Amino acid sequence: MSQPIPFTDANFKLAVVQELMYNQELLPKFDLREYAAEQGFTYDDGSVEAVPEALAHFEALEVPGELAEKITEIEMDGGNEIYLEIAPNWDGEDGLFDVHEFDDVRHFPNLKSMTLFYTGDEQALEALRARGIEADWL
Repeated sequence: MSQPIPFTDANFKLAVVQELMYNQELLPKFDLREYAAEQGFTYDDGSVEAVPEALAHFEALEVPGELAEKITEIEMDGGNEIYLEIAPNWDGEDGLFDVHEFDDVRHFPNLKSMTLFYTGDEQALEALRARGIEADWL
């Protein structure tokens, strides 16, 4: 196995993991209910806040470098499974999962398209487009 991808932005990593874990099924799926039962913790499934144990799981998750080439698009959406596994009742009305740093795109040579949660950072969009990535707000 190759070295894990060193991410600088945790939310960019979550967007990549959404694609690899839930869309392409190349990583074992994370299920918060099962994980909580295995680890012996409880959480409020009605909360819009992130479950700390779920966030910690994804922060520690290593994404093998050989999977980087599998990423051709990233589509951030409030209904993505990864976000609902981390914050089960998240409504998308805050910036909990916004990406603020895009240096991680350097690891994904086949990335051609990104749909991002709106942050208003037009410079980030332009920088992505300059790299040949179709980028737009959700």
